[in-house]
Amino acid sequence: MGRPRTSRRSSLFSALQQGKTYISGSGEWEPAGTAIASYNVHKCVGLDKRFDPERIATVIGEIDADIIALQEADRRFGDRAGLLDLARLERDCGLLPVPVTGRSNGHGWHGNLLLFRDGTVRDVHQIRLPGVEPRGALVVDLDLDAGPLRIVAAHLGLLRRSRAQQAEAILAAVEADGAMPTLLLGDLNEWRLGSRSSLQSLNPAFGPLTAGLPSFPSRFPLFALDRILGNPHNLVSAIEVHDTPLARIASDHLPIKAWIDLDGAASQVPSQDGKIAA
Repeated sequence: MGRPRTSRRSSLFSALQQGKTYISGSGEWEPAGTAIASYNVHKCVGLDKRFDPERIATVIGEIDADIIALQEADRRFGDRAGLLDLARLERDCGLLPVPVTGRSNGHGWHGNLLLFRDGTVRDVHQIRLPGVEPRGALVVDLDLDAGPLRIVAAHLGLLRRSRAQQAEAILAAVEADGAMPTLLLGDLNEWRLGSRSSLQSLNPAFGPLTAGLPSFPSRFPLFALDRILGNPHNLVSAIEVHDTPLARIASDHLPIKAWIDLDGAASQVPSQDGKIAA
């Protein structure tokens, strides 16, 4: 238990050095704003080897996010069928899935499923990511009460070279779609920082990259594989790991949860001519 807490405090201290306020799940302070989460549900198989979609749905209810990106929400092989009860998530949590095409039995795109509570889906792009394994990302433009928000929901590969290529492909896709406050979130499968990180090409567009909190493995979290990164950097105002007894067994990853400040971030988004919007 000692090592995870030390690692988490180190990540927190690094984030504070960036001039931001990040929290590590103590529950002592509840930030305001839109709540965003990311959760690798491990195909609904827990650490006890039990397939239990109801347990995953209960953890999603615990998180109580306005928008949540799920990874491994579909079977990986065969018909790639969706594994969750979407009707229950709508009934109990008020969460609706962002529609995708080309997956008749699946919930998401390469296992990536984005759920949202309020707002309007303006546009959806399904990106095939390069690399040895079949991977993809969802780029979703939402109109929320607080303003427009672009979300890139992704699950990057296991190989460092593939992750580097996938990060560059995501950057290219986001730049092609024009400027607006943007979140990149999901299981990015990278714990390294600095020049050794496969995510280095995301800097300075998304960040802060140093603000990761350990979320894997769920029982004794040591590695910050799951990330919520913002463009501009002040978009994310606080972040925590959702660490509960049920979350520690329901999947091999703990969920992460962040709060965003769209009002503060909007003035920092570059316009199409490269200038900062007024």
